[in-house]
Amino acid sequence: MCGICGFVSYHNNYIPTAEAEKNKIRLMADTLQSRGPDDYGEWVGENAVFAHRRLAVIDPQRGKQPMKRVSEGYEFVIVYNGELYNTDELRKDLEKFGYDFQTDSDTEVLLYSYIHYGSKCAQKLNGIYAFAVYDGMRQSVFLCRDRFGVKPLFYYDTGDTFVFASEIK
Repeated sequence: MCGICGFVSYHNNYIPTAEAEKNKIRLMADTLQSRGPDDYGEWVGENAVFAHRRLAVIDPQRGKQPMKRVSEGYEFVIVYNGELYNTDELRKDLEKFGYDFQTDSDTEVLLYSYIHYGSKCAQKLNGIYAFAVYDGMRQSVFLCRDRFGVKPLFYYDTGDTFVFASEIK
């Protein structure tokens, strides 16, 4: 079990206030510590801030989150909680398109699935999951969870800021 959280606003630029944003997201993530006691990570982008609390199971050293990759000059960032049952199948499929994997984690497979298929990646997933991807190419954030809601994903739109997390704290 892991914990994810973040906030998004296309009315704000979080880069100039990155330290203050890190403090905010750290407080949010601290409420999720029981979901992921092994590791913590944060990311601040222009219009989004993500954090992850990790229970390290697969590839503890290289599977850290938020995970970032650059494709065609655009940054993509993911926070993810879950397990993909078809990781090997997806990895083999994506390798045919030239994707080069740096880890053994399903997080990287999921991120490259989003980069390649966009929101249609959800149709290819078999597992239990909740995730958010910052998409620098489309200047958007994509959130998704498994069809049965095994992995929780709560959200709230304040009108100016969209907030999400694994728990409603």
